[in-house]
Amino acid sequence: MAAIRITHRGNFNNLERFLKNYDKSKLIGILNSYGRKGVAALKSATPVDSALTANSWGYRTSVSRGSFFIIWTNDNFTSNGTPVAILIQYGHATRGGGLVKGQDFINPAIMPIFEKIADAVWQEVRRT
Repeated sequence: MAAIRITHRGNFNNLERFLKNYDKSKLIGILNSYGRKGVAALKSATPVDSALTANSWGYRTSVSRGSFFIIWTNDNFTSNGTPVAILIQYGHATRGGGLVKGQDFINPAIMPIFEKIADAVWQEVRRT
């Protein structure tokens, strides 16, 4: 899972006041747009065997306690409930004692989306 780390000095009073009065549906619209773009990027970057994992990407947006989220999901699981995308990303052992090396495909696919989200949200903040 990729994370964005932000450090700051001072406070977020102006931002908090802005977000309290802001029409949140605009921001959700931006996040939905980038949610779809993230799904397309993840789908195209997923190593293809049967294409089931590549075609199983989805997303949802949510707002909780003043925070906005995009959550990307993949609904392809092994019979014991392990997400196949995670097995591809990080690798796994085989029943015969071998090891399948992981392929970092999620981070390179989604990082440009994170950067575009940050730019789009900043432009919206400046516009308002």
